[in-house]
Amino acid sequence: MSRTERQPALLIAVLLVVLAGLVAAVAPTAGAAEGRPYTNPVKDRKGADPWIEFYDGDYYLITTSWTSELTMRKSPTLAGLATAPSVQVWSDSTSSRCCNMGAPEIHFRDGRWYLYYVAGQGIADYNPTQRVHVLESAGSDPMGPYTYRNQLGATRILDAGLLTLNGSLYLLGSASGGGTRNLVIAPMSNPYTLSGGFSTISTPTYGWERSGGTVNEAPEVIQHAGKTFVVYSASGCWTPDHRLGRLTFTGTDPLSASSWTKKSTPVFGRSDAAGVYGPGHNGFFTSPDGTENWIVYHANNSASGGCDNGRTTRAQKFTWNADGTPDLGTPLALGTTRPGPSGESAATPTGYTLVNRDSGKCLEVEGGSAADGAHVIQWSCDGGTNQRWRVEDLGNDTSRLVNAASGKVLDTADCSVVDGAELRQSSWLNNLCQAYRFVVTDRGGWIRLVNARSGKVADVENCSTADGADVRQWSWLGNACQQWQLRPV
Repeated sequence: MSRTERQPALLIAVLLVVLAGLVAAVAPTAGAAEGRPYTNPVKDRKGADPWIEFYDGDYYLITTSWTSELTMRKSPTLAGLATAPSVQVWSDSTSSRCCNMGAPEIHFRDGRWYLYYVAGQGIADYNPTQRVHVLESAGSDPMGPYTYRNQLGATRILDAGLLTLNGSLYLLGSASGGGTRNLVIAPMSNPYTLSGGFSTISTPTYGWERSGGTVNEAPEVIQHAGKTFVVYSASGCWTPDHRLGRLTFTGTDPLSASSWTKKSTPVFGRSDAAGVYGPGHNGFFTSPDGTENWIVYHANNSASGGCDNGRTTRAQKFTWNADGTPDLGTPLALGTTRPGPSGESAATPTGYTLVNRDSGKCLEVEGGSAADGAHVIQWSCDGGTNQRWRVEDLGNDTSRLVNAASGKVLDTADCSVVDGAELRQSSWLNNLCQAYRFVVTDRGGWIRLVNARSGKVADVENCSTADGADVRQWSWLGNACQQWQLRPV
């Protein structure tokens, strides 16, 4: 090829390179990786008043218990919350705050988590004595352990949440007054101390806020593009028309009702076509990569559902309108599978191993036996299915542990309540000696495995670190050979 023949070819090559660069410059960037598929409900037992946080690689879900304890679930994927262990993060027998705990949520401030919840003084007639209480974590682990910090307010305030605005901290909640239940707010000097009284910022004035009851409750904050919104629940939770409304901060003083503008129509409500009734008491969270906004809420699957444990936890992605307001969309039908939050990188767990803190060894069924009565021991963790356990919620703050190899459950020999009774596997008999509680013991996910009948904990015999050492039950002594860590597999 002559020099004059090469010049046009070279010019064309250069133009193609430049054009490719221009196309690359204007082409849209690839979308964020979709999360693992998930299906509503996210929690199908005790799913009312849900709150989700994503922190340090895991989702944390806490819901109303209606007991004297609060449990939390942890999973690297949203889908995994459906089968994650319910771990007890708080229990209280103090008579002034013992009972019917509900509406819990956690907030991270200054390196600590603060857990807000409502509790009453008794089981039979707890409503008049309900108060907001706050706990503080020992460190940055959302599962605690927690210590009690304070009661917030002397009157019946429900559904506490936090608002940070212009550098100041406020407590939101709901309170009765003038024959209605209203949204209220009070200033705070720190996450566990009020610095002033409550003032009302919203009352149920529209018809859609007064179905079955004149109610504004469960205020939750979301902030976006310099705007602050409060999404709240309206109408009676015992009706299928329980739904969400929205306030927008349009003034200068958060304590003044005139600073909040209410949208005249609901922003999220029942969907008969999807079989979703009474959606309410929501929370908000962001995807692991920070690019998506998600709502978590409870709802019933029939129009006759009420304010009890029949409500399940659901979640879905939402978007933003052109004017900067949230577009929550419509509720998804149960059983609908969608991509989870973008940026999830871990696989959804299919089970768990339990690793002893002292020995570093795993809880297993000896020899992979499928027989009733086979011993449960510790052994070096090797990934075997006889070291893998499914945790199945029993709906009463306890769970059964099902061995993946045998399909049998963890059981206390002869339903004994004495120290030293061995742990074994057995066919499911639906009794208390096959039910267990996971109770937070120390930061970093260390728990004790407590038998529901005996109240005793899983213990490695004589604190042995050897393969094959028996695991038995024993009174809680607080030592490392009675502590375990749930690790997803």
